[in-house]
Amino acid sequence: MKKYLIYFFFLFFNLNAHSSTNQEIISHLEKINSLEFKFIQKIDNNNIEKGECIILYPKKILCEYYDIYNKILVSNGKSLVINSDKITNYYRYPLDKTPLNFILDKKFLISKMNEAENDKTYPFYYVFNFEYENNFIKVFFDKESLDLMGWETRDIFQNLIQTFLSDININIEVEEKIFSLQKYIN
Repeated sequence: MKKYLIYFFFLFFNLNAHSSTNQEIISHLEKINSLEFKFIQKIDNNNIEKGECIILYPKKILCEYYDIYNKILVSNGKSLVINSDKITNYYRYPLDKTPLNFILDKKFLISKMNEAENDKTYPFYYVFNFEYENNFIKVFFDKESLDLMGWETRDIFQNLIQTFLSDININIEVEEKIFSLQKYIN
């Protein structure tokens, strides 16, 4: 009987800690309307890209890559366009067919945070794993600031994409017109 009481208290306090951490992250995320950050992106551990982005919730993003081809990734909330000087035409995808659709949807993240448990294999981040519509998504939050620090997904070609954020500024002023796709199409 004593063993069951100890197990019950351990389970109760563990669930309480899980719930508290999730609620703190959710509360912090709910207050964020926009983000500006620098990023490092690893694609299948072979290719590394760097740049800076602005996110405006819900589902808008503009990323400029630091490369010789002036690569741009932009979403207006419905479509995702990738363009660069390297290609003769741009790539346009329905946003809802990409894993980025979920990362840029704060309400989705919050709904999944209510269900998820912290993956304790990461000592420096709170990490939450979601699976939704055949997309496996891993989201990283800073343990001190509770800021979104990155994510891991698979792109439409099934490449593993790891994105890590730095120099994060939250709730910056953003003009919606920067997400107009026409500005970034050849």
